[in-house]
Amino acid sequence: MSEIPITSESKSQPVIAIVGAGFGGLAAAKGLRKQNARVVLIDRTNHHLFQPLLYQVATATLAPADIAAPIRQVLARNKNTEVILAEVRGIDRDRRQLLLDVAGHGEETLSYDYLVVATGVRHSYFGHEEFAKNAPGLKALTDATSIRARILKAFEMAESEPDARRRQQLLTFVLVGAGPTGVEMAGAIAELRRFTLRREFRRIDPNYARIILIEAGPRVLATFAPDLSSKAEKRLGQLGVEVMTNARVEDVDETGVTIGGRKIESRTVIWTAGVEPSPAAAWLAAAPDRAGRVKVQQDCSIPGHPEIFVVGDTSNFEENGKPLPGVAQVAMQQGRYVAKVLRARLQGRTPPGPFRYFDIGSMAVIGRGFAVLEVGKIRLRGYPAWLIWATIHLAYLAQFGNRLRVLTQWAWTYFTHQSGSRLIVEPLTETPRAKSSSA
Repeated sequence: MSEIPITSESKSQPVIAIVGAGFGGLAAAKGLRKQNARVVLIDRTNHHLFQPLLYQVATATLAPADIAAPIRQVLARNKNTEVILAEVRGIDRDRRQLLLDVAGHGEETLSYDYLVVATGVRHSYFGHEEFAKNAPGLKALTDATSIRARILKAFEMAESEPDARRRQQLLTFVLVGAGPTGVEMAGAIAELRRFTLRREFRRIDPNYARIILIEAGPRVLATFAPDLSSKAEKRLGQLGVEVMTNARVEDVDETGVTIGGRKIESRTVIWTAGVEPSPAAAWLAAAPDRAGRVKVQQDCSIPGHPEIFVVGDTSNFEENGKPLPGVAQVAMQQGRYVAKVLRARLQGRTPPGPFRYFDIGSMAVIGRGFAVLEVGKIRLRGYPAWLIWATIHLAYLAQFGNRLRVLTQWAWTYFTHQSGSRLIVEPLTETPRAKSSSA
């Protein structure tokens, strides 16, 4: 196993390793742009993904490139930053080393002076990993394009299906979990069915497709105020979404889901119910909370190791006795804060005070021109909330090109009801080549 080499001009510089190019990791890297340090950003993909709009790729409104940007391009001005395409396999805190599986090279190590872990979350099936095969989650671009293909292919297959029962199976879409992702996806599929596809088929009427949103708890958008949750559920009903609350999924297979002993037949089940953090706690041998997140101190470092910071969804940072929510704003603000702490240490200055989160609110959009928004005691719904939601999401896209493309596509979709990326793109299955005969 070899050590990742250090360039001659950076041998005397401290090494700051950042694991994960999500919101937290990218914010930290940007904040260290002018520092006399070697910043190494490690991610298993080559792009930064704007996850809040991932559901719009899955429902054919946006294309993958609209909400993602190459990490190297985003950090092109960071002359002190290197990007490594690799996956973390372990962390040796005592030796201050990362064990990496580097693309094209296998296992290598990277020594660091400071470490920022921003590895985010992954799907959680609450102990039922067998559900994953038939109920994919939504966390990466590959997930989104796969789900988009499943949704669009269901309509295509229904068009040529002579059996009424199988046709209804194809035209039944089940989403498990009524948090923001589930609510937003349900609304987007409803509008795809109701407007975009309504005149494009000859044998089926897409508007007869069923969209079922299942929630184990008593209401949708459980983290929002009850009145906003009620408005969101009413809006879903207006879009033709069937909402089932206090309904726990018992089984998922290729023919649908089972709830309370009753089978709902569906060929397209999408898991929007839960997430769990990356195995960062195990890597760091750090005390996790009940959800598996790393407990951090008020400067986002882990106890006993002031050189190691954990930010975003992977961390449990308590403020006013409660852990901060797993949202993009928390990760971005923590990433910028950790960069300030590191700049102060590198420059021999007094570090900033404890991290404080500035809450810009919780938002969820339900179809065209309708959203719910909660900021402290301020609660908005409908078109004004939708405009605020759209403005904030545009502002936080990684690059100007992304903002321009998304704004243009949103405007086109709003006025024409036409989605921008209704392509079924699936991996090709290799078949044996026919033997050619020779003369």
